[in-house]
Amino acid sequence: MRVIAGSARGHPLKVPRGRATRPTAARTREALFNILGGLVRGSRFLDLFAGSGAVGIEALSRGAALAVFVERDPRAVRVLKENLARTHLETRAEVLALDAGAALRLLGRQGRRFELVFADPPYGTGFPGPLLDLVVRHGLLASAGLVILETCKRNPLPETEGILRLVRHRRYGDSVLAFYAEKEVGDDHGNLPGEF
Repeated sequence: MRVIAGSARGHPLKVPRGRATRPTAARTREALFNILGGLVRGSRFLDLFAGSGAVGIEALSRGAALAVFVERDPRAVRVLKENLARTHLETRAEVLALDAGAALRLLGRQGRRFELVFADPPYGTGFPGPLLDLVVRHGLLASAGLVILETCKRNPLPETEGILRLVRHRRYGDSVLAFYAEKEVGDDHGNLPGEF
């Protein structure tokens, strides 16, 4: 697995051993960042269930101002930190070795806001609606921000979840990328890129 584009393009990334971590496929990662386009540059990026850190590292490589990685598995955290060091992106990264709920509560107490929130929870746990609710409840989404979920194609995607609405979804093999924004963002999706 390698970084696809940007300042760290071509750098190899390690993947934690075992079945606990399921890295986002290169095709899905590339599609995600093609859709996000210029929204990544200068953004604050939150990578939940980060695993090897491949998605957040891709965001940093493409110009994100900051990436916060949330991963509770100690083996994955070690690999993630190694990947940040080998790509020389650690100065714009923060790693929280916590489960997602605890991390979201902590970030909320700190008053943190993110333009882009990416979550790839374990498959087989159903649609992660409560996760969307926690992001909103703790005020983590910046104005006109996006929450992107990578989920299993078998999970139905609700059109709305609290104050969020589904603005686009794309299927890649067994995975679906679902993009949620606040309902107040107009039909033209505000600052969302033309690919939507």
